[in-house]
Amino acid sequence: MPEPTHATAVATASPAELLAEKIRSKTARVGVVGLGYVGLPLAVEYAAEGYHVVGIDLDARKVARVNAGDSYVGDVPSLVMAPLVQAGLLSATTGFPVVRDLDTINICVPTPLRKTKDPDMSYIVDACEEIARYFHPGMLIILESTTYLGTTDELVRPILERSGLKAGEDFFLCFSPERVDPGNAKYQTKNIPKVVGGYTAACTEMGRLFYSQALEHVVPVGSTQVAEMVKLLENTFRMINIGLVNEIAVMCDGMGINVWEVIDAAATKPFGFMPFYPGPGLGGHCIPIDPFYLSWKTKQAGIEARFIELAGYINGNMPHFVVDKVQSALNDVSKPVKGSRIHIMGVAYKRDIDDVRESPALDIIHLLLRRGATISYSDPYVPEITIDGKKLQAAGEAEMVDADCVLIVTDHKAFDYKSLPAKAKLVVDTRNALKGIQSPNVVRL
Repeated sequence: MPEPTHATAVATASPAELLAEKIRSKTARVGVVGLGYVGLPLAVEYAAEGYHVVGIDLDARKVARVNAGDSYVGDVPSLVMAPLVQAGLLSATTGFPVVRDLDTINICVPTPLRKTKDPDMSYIVDACEEIARYFHPGMLIILESTTYLGTTDELVRPILERSGLKAGEDFFLCFSPERVDPGNAKYQTKNIPKVVGGYTAACTEMGRLFYSQALEHVVPVGSTQVAEMVKLLENTFRMINIGLVNEIAVMCDGMGINVWEVIDAAATKPFGFMPFYPGPGLGGHCIPIDPFYLSWKTKQAGIEARFIELAGYINGNMPHFVVDKVQSALNDVSKPVKGSRIHIMGVAYKRDIDDVRESPALDIIHLLLRRGATISYSDPYVPEITIDGKKLQAAGEAEMVDADCVLIVTDHKAFDYKSLPAKAKLVVDTRNALKGIQSPNVVRL
């Protein structure tokens, strides 16, 4: 009896065996849908490992910049990305027909909330429907977009199975929560532990194998629902604790206590306490949004998520508290908000990044404008913002000299804080950026 040839072995291999071999040999073609703060760093990591990676994004400007080797994500230097593009390992397109040639796809599209706090699944649905048009056996599909519990199995899987292919048999389906922290120099895509859960055990193993080729530590879990809940727990934990410390800050303000000193002293306890810090409100694409996916889902099951709703209320009210703080500080120097010139330092949602999504600075500016203030801002990372349909251009820090009040909203390291009290007439500091600086014209949150 003749020995089986390589061609015969390949022909009789299962979809799992074929895909696993492609992943191990780095011949698998990797696709990433959504080239934002999550998708682009992931695409670059796999290209750097020698995989051929194609990014898909409907924004033609992003696609053009990727293909030119020009990064628009701070955590991805152009000096790293450009050689990968030149070597043909990384490219981008606005079209989904390329799915025909791909073996794996990571879906990293936005999942915003509607004004009613209901999750907007349109980006995920649109991406999956486009993928389904060019779907083929033996693919690995991983959803990374943060979403409500059950999305992978209840929404994504039925769309993909319209093709007649079955998850866990003909293709592999997983959820893996993104854990990107923009601007974090220590923890980035490669060294942040990667949780992955599959629709079946075979799906989980394929997801584990895939991620282990490019990322340092992979944490497989028992199902897509467990993986989805991991992300919701992580960000709900942060949101509720930030809500707690924001409420403490309001209490301390009313009693004349320095909340920053309280937190620093409490943080000396070596067990049972983790410091969180107050601020002007929550921003970004995760913490202000993700817990409400859980709240929305539990309401469907008749469970009331009271901590989430209360923390959301407290955090959402912080921009109003900050504006009242500014008004009170101006009143103390016999200057009303109406007609005052107020200079905002920092409009990104967090330090040393250019992301303004859900930034509390936007709400604060809107509220101050409604009270009749004239607004200018400086931010080394954000050259322009749009408030109430009007564009504001970033100004130099020199603007603060003539301002009636300087309001620190985002504590970028590039700002010169030491000289600020001497230059400005009045400073309201919502980030403790002026820690250790004592001056009668400085008012702290």
